[in-house]
Amino acid sequence: MQEIKIGIVAGEVSGDILGAGLVRSLKQSYPNARFFGIAGKQMQEEGCETLIDMEEISVMGLAEVIKHLPKLLKIRRTVIDKMLSEKPDVFIGIDAPDFNLDIEMKLKSQGIKTIHYVSPSVWAWRQKRIFKIEKATNLVLAFLPFEKAFYDKFNVPCRFIGHTMADTIALKPNRLDACKILNIDPELRYMAILVGSRGSEVEFLTEPFLKTALLLKEKYPDLHFLVPLINQKRRQQFEEIKSRIAPDLDLILLDENARQAMIVAEATLLASGTAALEAMLCKSPMVVGYKVKPITYMLAKRLVKAKYVSLPNLLADELLVPEMIQDDCTPEKLAQALSVYLDCEESAVQKRQQLIQRFTMLHKSIQCDADLQAAQAVVDMIEDKDKMENVDNE
Repeated sequence: MQEIKIGIVAGEVSGDILGAGLVRSLKQSYPNARFFGIAGKQMQEEGCETLIDMEEISVMGLAEVIKHLPKLLKIRRTVIDKMLSEKPDVFIGIDAPDFNLDIEMKLKSQGIKTIHYVSPSVWAWRQKRIFKIEKATNLVLAFLPFEKAFYDKFNVPCRFIGHTMADTIALKPNRLDACKILNIDPELRYMAILVGSRGSEVEFLTEPFLKTALLLKEKYPDLHFLVPLINQKRRQQFEEIKSRIAPDLDLILLDENARQAMIVAEATLLASGTAALEAMLCKSPMVVGYKVKPITYMLAKRLVKAKYVSLPNLLADELLVPEMIQDDCTPEKLAQALSVYLDCEESAVQKRQQLIQRFTMLHKSIQCDADLQAAQAVVDMIEDKDKMENVDNE
């Protein structure tokens, strides 16, 4: 049997994690396969060859992309030339659609099968991108069922594989273990505050979130606040704002460990994004808050077609958790919404239990062993290609 060759490009740390799981699962079917492209540390540890350091293409923000555009275009050309030279059995672009879709389009036009792993948010905004995705890919691998439903409307091949995060988080997370990891007293009451991973999110959300904490501390004096921060830069930014807004408010600042904080917390206040899905999987009742510049919000209102902004609500197709966006993202409204979870009355306890039950059902719906599902999709494509080539040769 000839060597199986799989081209693969990951553009950032999250893609490297997905790629490592995919490579590991593919080796069960193809133990001697060769993997090459752009890989981070975890993919390289699984045996994937990398043409360049993945950090070279981990660029975010319009200004940063423009600044690095000549370098990015040169790297993309290098990847395309390598793939056309090696002719892999399949090429997999992991996320990074602005970088990967153009590679996929070129390779597909030259007869190389392409898979895009992680659907861009076409169901939410810039929906016409689906026509480019159709031209560029033979298959999209989607984490969430409503993503596949959107692709089905346009007859674009898509496979729902479940979400890797749903596989790694237990259906019933262990609060005591999380407390041990954080080195905190499990007998105390906690609320988690996640101000986001981007500098702009920390800038816009820290003030209303801290003022919300001040209101809640007045109402619930026994409440303690856990604030996980993604890196030192965001921590410094947060601490500078806190020194102005709430210098005397006691907080437990954490280096990362957002997942453990949400497992421990009775409620979580967070920025919209993947963190909301993670909070749902951690079974943490949440309130989603978000603010941006007024002009950005006006543009987003015109462009975004989704009914809700948070993934738990999109999965449930109903307003399961409160979304306080822009003018609604005020300390008073956020505190009122969180009080529903934090009150000790029987009605509040019941509401928490009902919400956790819904979260568990949604968790089960996307817990599908995504690494293996993704690997099987790749195997199926390679085997279909082999069958077609055998027919052509007869």
